[in-house]
Order: sequence, then structure tokens, then C-alpha cells
Amino acid sequence: MTEQKTETALSSDATEVRRQKLALLREKVGDVYPAHFHRTMTNEELAEKYAHLEPDTESGDVVTVAGRVYSSRNSGMFMDIHDASGKIQIFSHKDTTPEEARSLLPLIDLGDVIGVTGAVRRTKRGELTINAHEIVMLTKTLLPMPEKYHGLADIETRYRKRYLDIMVNEESKLRFQQRSRILSALRRFLEGEGFMEVETPMLQAIYGGAAAEPFKTHHNTLKLDMYLRIAPELYLKRVLVSGLTDKVFEVNRNFRNEGVSTRHNPEFTMMECYWAYADYEDMMSLVERLFESLALAVHGKTEFAFTDKELSFKGPFRRVSMPEAVKEATGIDFLSIKTDKEARAAAYGAGFEVEKDATWGECLAYVFEEKVEATLIQPTHVINFPKDISPFAKEVPSEPRLVERFESYCNGWEIGNAFSELNDPVEQRNRMVEQLKQAHERGETEKELDEDFLEAMDQGMPPAGGLGIGVDRLIMLLTDSPSIRDIILFPARRHKGD
Repeated sequence: MTEQKTETALSSDATEVRRQKLALLREKVGDVYPAHFHRTMTNEELAEKYAHLEPDTESGDVVTVAGRVYSSRNSGMFMDIHDASGKIQIFSHKDTTPEEARSLLPLIDLGDVIGVTGAVRRTKRGELTINAHEIVMLTKTLLPMPEKYHGLADIETRYRKRYLDIMVNEESKLRFQQRSRILSALRRFLEGEGFMEVETPMLQAIYGGAAAEPFKTHHNTLKLDMYLRIAPELYLKRVLVSGLTDKVFEVNRNFRNEGVSTRHNPEFTMMECYWAYADYEDMMSLVERLFESLALAVHGKTEFAFTDKELSFKGPFRRVSMPEAVKEATGIDFLSIKTDKEARAAAYGAGFEVEKDATWGECLAYVFEEKVEATLIQPTHVINFPKDISPFAKEVPSEPRLVERFESYCNGWEIGNAFSELNDPVEQRNRMVEQLKQAHERGETEKELDEDFLEAMDQGMPPAGGLGIGVDRLIMLLTDSPSIRDIILFPARRHKGD
């Protein structure tokens, strides 16, 4: 308790000192938070332009830069300021810097944002430096920033105050820059494949497209209960019906009122796409090309490290049917089992505690999740899922209990899910009615049948392949991030007072 009070007192004292400096700055220069300041180049542009400047040489050029003060030495004679692109050293000396500018140095703290105009030179030690002619206070900070070289020790503070994490942690900064590049590369890839990006509703009167618990809200003007979407699927299929495009995609935010873990966040990013006149074989090839292109965009090669593993995104990926994978792992041949009762007995006999009313397909999927999923380290397509758990996929012609569906796995995680999409409107209605019945039996009494979607299907949707990619998990792999909270800027957290 004593230690906590001491830290609070220190923080309070440091803040008070900064407030006093702020008052002095207001008296001295007036506006300490000016609206207008224009730099001539970023720190990265400066480094590139003067990369060949020899040590102990002046360029003869005068530039204007800006950034946050990260270090100060010799009473401010040397300062390092950082912008988003990098750092530059500032030198303030009586031989080069007017007294008016040097008088600001005692009032500048680490974390302050300043602008500097001065001459570019490289020191004898080879450090690119600006001899300050003018210093402008752009933002006086009232809180001390974390000590850069030790970063933030408290993991919860890193997630709750991400701005501090990025400020002092270069790995975090790089990770979110990589995330931006991955999302950009994802869109460029799909556009290069001929896909058109659209936007579909996040607020939906009837939620669907996945089996998940939604977040509920209320629209005051419409006097209507609504839901944050759990998937964009049913709207994207309406686009295929419309004929707007044969290849449609959306990089979308989804919301599921479920658990939080290292791989789950209540709001997350997915990419869903639908390709008319294609099937799940085409979507497997699309996934392989996409993964290859993203690995090249981030790493310049298709092989890269994730934790203690070396992953390869070089296609083609291994393909294995779910029944075959389960038989290899357990010896249970589900294809030779005819009834739900026999499937439950086989699962029980092998030590798996399936639900007492589990169907044949649910037993197969459960055993797969328990025994196979975690072993799929290198990218693998698991094909031919049970129809029981896949209401939107077409049947495998030779085995009607299975459907043309695959999930792509890597590091034991599901990354993608794809179907040869069901487009028989009668069969679609039958499956959705059965799915609704099961939902109501589970207590999801608010779930409704989406008659508007079924009417669109009556209008006729061309045969198509559909694909959903968990973008956050994919980014985790590509950036060597074991937790989803490391690649979401502001992950869901408990309220600080809870």
C-alpha cells in the first residue's frame, strides 16, 4: 500500500511541475497548442534525402521537422524527437541557436511535441542532426510518458492505454503498421482477382449467416429492436442474386456476444467473398494464392516464423477430408457408421463425451475438434464436413451426409471457412427452418426466419463458391502475435473499476 501511495505522489508532483511549465510557456510564447505548423519533411524523408551526407559535414539546407521528444541530454542541448516515421537528433548550442530558442529548453519535458527549423548536418560520429535555429512548442504534455527503454510492464495497461504502448514499444508500433499493410494488400489482391468490394448493414433486424449470440440494441425512431451483425453472408448473397457483380467481397466488422480469449474478441474483422460460377475447389485455390501474396507482402517470402514454429504459406496446401483425418487420428471410420446412435456409441467407446442427442455429423465434428484440429500446424484444407453442421453448403454427390465445405487451418487454428454454396431455394428453406427449430430448442427464442433472404433465393442465385477468412487470426500468424489482443488496437477489456 505504501509503494502505491508513493507512486501516486510522484506522478502528481511530476504533473504539477509540467502544469507550472505550461503556465510559464503561456506567459513567454502565448499559444502553446498552435493550430498551424507546417513541416517541410518527415524524419524518414530527411534520413533518405541525406543518407549520403558524410560525417562532420553540413548540407547547407534548412528544413522544418516536428515530433515528440523522446530523449534529452546535456540540459536539452541534444534532443531526439520522433514522428511516426522515425527519429532525428536536434542540437541547440549558443553558436548556432538564438537565445530565444534556447530559453525554451528548460521548459521542454520528455513527451512534449515540438517543431524545429534548422540546418542539416551529420556529426563526426555519423548522427544525422539538425542545428536548431527556431524551436516551437506544439503540444505541452501534462503527464510523464513511460520510460522508453523498459516500456510498460503491466500487460493490462498496454491493452487499455494502447497509445502509451505504441509510444514506447517499437514492436507494437510495427505490428499495427503491418496490420494496415496486410489489410491493404488483402483488398488489392481481391481487386486484382476481379472482386468488387461492397458494404452491407451492421445493424440488422434479423441476424443470420452464422451460429452465434448477437449483441442487441434498439432503434428509437423506428421503435425496433435490432442486432449487430454476426456475419454479412446473407446480404452478400443478395448481391449475387442482383447481378451487380459475379465476384463480391466485404472486409467487415462482426460482433458476437461470446467469450474473450487469446483468439476471440467480441468485435473482430472478417473478409467474406462470393464468386459466381465457382465452387469450393476454386475457393481453396483462391485461399492459397491469397496467403502466398500476403506472406510476400509482409515478409518478402512465403516462409516465416511464428513463435517456435516455421510456417510456410507456399501453396498448394495439404487437403484431407474430415472423416479421413478422424480415422487417421483415432481409428474411428465414421463413413462406415450408419446411424446417430452408432456414432454416439463409437465416440463414447473412444472416450469422447458427446451430447446424448448428438447426431452423426455432430459426433464426427466433435472428435475432429478434440483430436485433429490442434495437430494442423502447417496450412491445411480440411474438406467435406457433415451436412448436420453446414446448412448453407451443397452435398457431396457420392456421400449425401457430407457437404462441399472446407476449413483452412494453421497453427491448430481455423483461419478460413468456405462452401460450394447452396442455391436450391427449397432445400435452403428446409435447412433454415430446421436450423431455426434447433435454435429455439436451445433457448434462442428471438431468432427469426429471414423471409426476405429466402425470397431473394427464390429469385435465383447462380451457383457460387463462398469464403470467409478470419482476418485477425491471419494477422496474428503473419506478425508473430500469440494473442489477438496484440493485433487489435483497442481490444475489449473490463471497465477499470470492475
